Amino acid sequence: MDRHDQSNEHDQLHESEQQKDWLDTELGSSNRKETKVRTQSKPSFVSSMFPGLVGGVIGALLTGAIAYPFIDQPATSVSDTNVTSQGTPVQTSSNVSDSSVTNAVATAQPAVVTVNNFAQSGFSSEAVEAGVGSGVIYKKEGDSAFIATNHHVVNGADKLTVTFNDGTTAEATLMGSDATYDLAVLKVDADKVPAVISIGKSSELKPGQTVIAIGNPLGQFENSVTRGVVSSTSRLVPVDTDENGQADFNAEVIQTDAAINPGNSGGALINEEGQLVGINSMKIATAEVEGVGFSIPVDIALPLINQIEQTGEVNHPSLGVSLRDVSEFPQGYLTEQINLPESVTAGTIIVEVQQNSSAAKAGLKARDVIVKINDKDVSSFIDLRSELIRDTDGTVDIEYIRDGKTETVQVEIQNANGSAL
Repeated sequence: MDRHDQSNEHDQLHESEQQKDWLDTELGSSNRKETKVRTQSKPSFVSSMFPGLVGGVIGALLTGAIAYPFIDQPATSVSDTNVTSQGTPVQTSSNVSDSSVTNAVATAQPAVVTVNNFAQSGFSSEAVEAGVGSGVIYKKEGDSAFIATNHHVVNGADKLTVTFNDGTTAEATLMGSDATYDLAVLKVDADKVPAVISIGKSSELKPGQTVIAIGNPLGQFENSVTRGVVSSTSRLVPVDTDENGQADFNAEVIQTDAAINPGNSGGALINEEGQLVGINSMKIATAEVEGVGFSIPVDIALPLINQIEQTGEVNHPSLGVSLRDVSEFPQGYLTEQINLPESVTAGTIIVEVQQNSSAAKAGLKARDVIVKINDKDVSSFIDLRSELIRDTDGTVDIEYIRDGKTETVQVEIQNANGSAL
């Protein structure tokens, strides 16, 4: 073998060794990669828990961030701030107020009084308490002050006293009363009077408006306050004024759900300005009815109170007739004796006309059937009487049927006389 061939063989051997070294290097690297992969495919306990731990921490932080605005401040130790140095609980103001109602009550309450009715009983000469109600101081003039209350509160009294808002008591003089409207007026010395109520207008009341009743319910809870709303501004309620068991007048009243109980009668119904809008008068109190109280509208009461104050009575208007309702007679009598058309089933029949009365002067006669007054239907004598009492013009238009024919006449009303209307 010559030198050239040996040199080639040497070069090939060297190249072969280099290829072997490269292959060993690659295989080694490959083995290391495989080992690394196998090592990663078998994680340790710590590495397996780590992602869950991180997720839990993140979740807790998110939950806390969301809930934070709704979490109250941590409770403070009672011994730190919620007790005084003596160990008693600390009180804080609630800052709750209803200024319209509380101001109204504060304004009107001093003018509301308790009325005590004393009457002699049996053989005793000393009067004992026979009833208790409420009243309202509506006027102060000179040495006297005047109190409005209900007729039934003072009825039958031999002695009357009033108890003022501050607890002081004074004797009262009865100026007069009226059973029909259930109103009365008392007089007391002015120097004992703490306040006079402001008078509003009941005509301005609206259904749903807030009203407040002040009085002495059950005769033992003086200065009690109840609140409600106006249910109706002009409800007609049948009233038995002569206490014979039969209604003879439709009283026009304010209906409210403010609690009005026995003893509240004669007390004040006020608006949110503290103004008098009604004189509480009666309450429907049955097992089936609750929250239905009535008050005489001040617009109706005031002129009547002034009459009582001046004359001791109310001037009740009248036509000078005696009446019986159509409903009291059989149909045969009505058609044959009264000559009333069968289509007419309601009205009131004139039984007698007083001489020189307003009805006689207007030409009305017995057997005339009154069916309307001032263009309002008359179903019974109660409707006729109620409209007469409410009339302020001095004359009324009467529509009646005589011998089957309808006529209309204007009648001048007069003061009531005896049992005639």
